[in-house]
Amino acid sequence: QVQLVESGGGLVQPGGSLRLSCGASGSSFIITAMGWYRQAPGKQRELVARISGGSTDYADPVKGRFTITIDSAKNTVYLQMNGLNAEDTATYYCNVVSRRGFTRYETWGQGTQVTVSS
Repeated sequence: QVQLVESGGGLVQPGGSLRLSCGASGSSFIITAMGWYRQAPGKQRELVARISGGSTDYADPVKGRFTITIDSAKNTVYLQMNGLNAEDTATYYCNVVSRRGFTRYETWGQGTQVTVSS
């Protein structure tokens, strides 16, 4: 089973930036996708950005402001968030899809809070 450790959330003013990171650890697994989701109070969890099979997808509200990258050597995914606004306030969750042999696993991070407020 893959274990995830997230970091990088916090309080930031509108227009500011934050970088989230999520490191994956475990043995004998192959990562096939890494991404970030978020959930605001009273709303469903939604995709923010995801890298899978060499393709990168962004939710429309974050296009041009957020950038997702992966350091494969460290099994770590980053989310650089620029131009933050109040609508970005949410708990952000890392998501990793991996496989060991023929078994597929989907693992969620513990969540990190991002609050955008003046």
